[in-house]
Amino acid sequence: MQALPFALLAIVFYLGAGSWQGLTLLRRVPQRPALVRSIGLLAVACHGVVVAVSLSDADMLDLGLSTSASLISWLIAVLLLAVSVVKPVLSAAAALFPLAALTIMMMIGLPATNQQANASPGILLHILTSVLAFSLFTIAAVLALLLARQNQALRSHRTRGIVQVLPPLATMERLLFEFIWAGMLLLSASLISGMVFLDSMFAQHLVHKTVLSIAAWIIFALLLAGHHLLGWRGIRAARWTLGGCALLLLAYFGSKFALQIVFDAT
Repeated sequence: MQALPFALLAIVFYLGAGSWQGLTLLRRVPQRPALVRSIGLLAVACHGVVVAVSLSDADMLDLGLSTSASLISWLIAVLLLAVSVVKPVLSAAAALFPLAALTIMMMIGLPATNQQANASPGILLHILTSVLAFSLFTIAAVLALLLARQNQALRSHRTRGIVQVLPPLATMERLLFEFIWAGMLLLSASLISGMVFLDSMFAQHLVHKTVLSIAAWIIFALLLAGHHLLGWRGIRAARWTLGGCALLLLAYFGSKFALQIVFDAT
């Protein structure tokens, strides 16, 4: 792998930035957002080289498990760093940066499964919106976990530790729903573009993705309606967010894992 040195550097940078942010949440080190962003940018740059080399191999669009996971984790890191300039979301790096490092390790350790893909503009639009939607919902899932932890701490009247590091509860809730709204728009665009440009979204190899994605869309739609009409928030909002994200995880990676890992091993 020509990009192996960049992969190793990206892993080191991701783990370094993620560890610092994690220790910040534990109140073991002072907050250094500029440091975390700087190291994160180095990680993203190196990771981008790895993804570019992987996608350019064999002159075909590689949609295997390891490359898909690495591409999505790279987009998640890029979005997180970009949004963190204007929104207080950098705390999510404590989980998302190590996850990105893990996907790079997967890409190094697992053989790539190249699949010929019809890279028409419509198909590319469907793939792009799908990947961006999943990336935004992944960030929302980590924010939901932080929100739930913050909510529990405040209910127990524990105002030290993570509560002192995170933004106020109302800000965290607003950030969560902003990501959910953005993810819903992109997920809707993904489903619509799939119906328009794919031959059949309910073909045998796509039906589980379609059904699970639609189910996730319904869950997020109900969550947004419940938040707007019934005031759903806090732990309830976090649970619904995590439920919808779990369905998307199964939709995006369930079949790839089964086909590439389980069945290849038997």
